[in-house]
Amino acid sequence: MVVPLRGRRAPREASMRVSPLGTGRWNALLLAVLSSVALVLCAPLSRAAAIPHGTVDLVAEQKWLAAGHAANLGLRFQLEQGWHVYWINPGDSGEPPRVKWQLPQGLAVGQIAWPAPRRLGTASVVDFGYEDSVMLLVPIHANSRLESQHPAQLGAQVSVLVCREMCIPGKAQLSLTLPVRSDAPQTDPQTEELFAATRKSLPRATPSNWKFHVRDTKDSFLLTASIGHPTTQATFYPLLESQVDNAAPQKLVPQTDGFRLTLRKSDQLLKPIKLLKGVLVLSADEAYVIEAPIAKSRAVKESYDSRTLSARSLEEVYYK
Repeated sequence: MVVPLRGRRAPREASMRVSPLGTGRWNALLLAVLSSVALVLCAPLSRAAAIPHGTVDLVAEQKWLAAGHAANLGLRFQLEQGWHVYWINPGDSGEPPRVKWQLPQGLAVGQIAWPAPRRLGTASVVDFGYEDSVMLLVPIHANSRLESQHPAQLGAQVSVLVCREMCIPGKAQLSLTLPVRSDAPQTDPQTEELFAATRKSLPRATPSNWKFHVRDTKDSFLLTASIGHPTTQATFYPLLESQVDNAAPQKLVPQTDGFRLTLRKSDQLLKPIKLLKGVLVLSADEAYVIEAPIAKSRAVKESYDSRTLSARSLEEVYYK
């Protein structure tokens, strides 16, 4: 049993004693603690959220945001060995990660910049995506309506399909708080190397002296590249689905100033296309965005016209 003490009050002078640190030093210490808490709350990385067989987090390249200035975010996926997520064109199966943003007034995100993908899957089913880890770059712009009095809280709801032999859908809610200041944002040393490495993996624009053209044959696209030197390695990743047979071998023939690549058409391609768009990977750290016009032969045009006519005839039979 606890018995209360009676008749023993603390001396009055003790209750009025002032700390030897002094009021000014207490205020300084309190300010330092609050500043440290603010730095933690406004860290450049969100808390990693669990997804099937991995994690995803939201990363900022700059220390703060400022009205009228651009900045960059990153969606970083870290996966268990053997599991993968998908590129913007997932290939024969799957789907790319999707994001719904929750942003304060004055902030807007741009299109995701996708690193060059890899071929994944089997001999008959080929997907395009990323294993181990990948970060998708997201540009963000702050306009004049962004208030500088309060930190900006950025939210992202991520939907992702993580696959190996089987696919598992996952969702994650991410949150990142960044200070808002009036001066131009500075790069954060904590994330600088991460963004630099990711930029090296992004496909770049082709040099101005490189030339590409595509010839449309009956069952293939013949992509000819003049890049100033012969090459023995090249892989093409189509930007749009159902144009190229993803699982078909891409036959490469070196030429004096480049190469010719044979791309078998997809069985689902029923109409002619004017441009072949995609990413051309020449090595592990060399990838380019290409957009090549397609020249059609008369025989190919007649073949497409015949297939279109057959499809129209079927529609007339069922719906007329």
